[in-house]
Amino acid sequence: MAADAFKVTVHMASSLDGVIAKRDNSVSWFGTSDHYEKGITVTEQAVAEFLKTIDCYVMGARTYEHALELSKSYGWAYGNVPVIVLTHRNLPVDRPNIEIYSGSLDMLIDRQLKPKYKNVWVVGGAALAGDFIRSNLADEIRLSVIPIILGGGLRFFDHVGDEHTLHLEEVTAHKNGVVELRYEIKKEQV
Repeated sequence: MAADAFKVTVHMASSLDGVIAKRDNSVSWFGTSDHYEKGITVTEQAVAEFLKTIDCYVMGARTYEHALELSKSYGWAYGNVPVIVLTHRNLPVDRPNIEIYSGSLDMLIDRQLKPKYKNVWVVGGAALAGDFIRSNLADEIRLSVIPIILGGGLRFFDHVGDEHTLHLEEVTAHKNGVVELRYEIKKEQV
């Protein structure tokens, strides 16, 4: 894919057993005290530079509500980058960069995202990510695997439907034991 081409990335953090949210929605399990000697250390500056490459975030209503709740303790994680929340509900919007959308994903892509952005990240939830994957609207999956087995909760891949062929593009192991996997999604004919 050309560097300046439009791309939709589905990003998720999960436990080794594929859980993306505990039943109580806590995120304390995101932190890890593991140490992997061969892993890389990523600086805050490198993270900040990488985040500048993301033009827009797309999320579902429950993820948005959870992000709002977390922002009370940790601050708003998405900065001033545009955030599009997919819902039919009337949700609070207290930032100028947040937009509520309730139409089809195809129209969202064609009419709002492609004309304005190059690098769009779908950041939650599992059902929305599954909708993008099933509809052949996602180009890649970036999965951050946290070194923990949770044994129960909301699973990432319960909503993707049928089989989808992937191509492993990149693997990065971090000093804290988190492994990042980047897969290209092979486009299926629909």
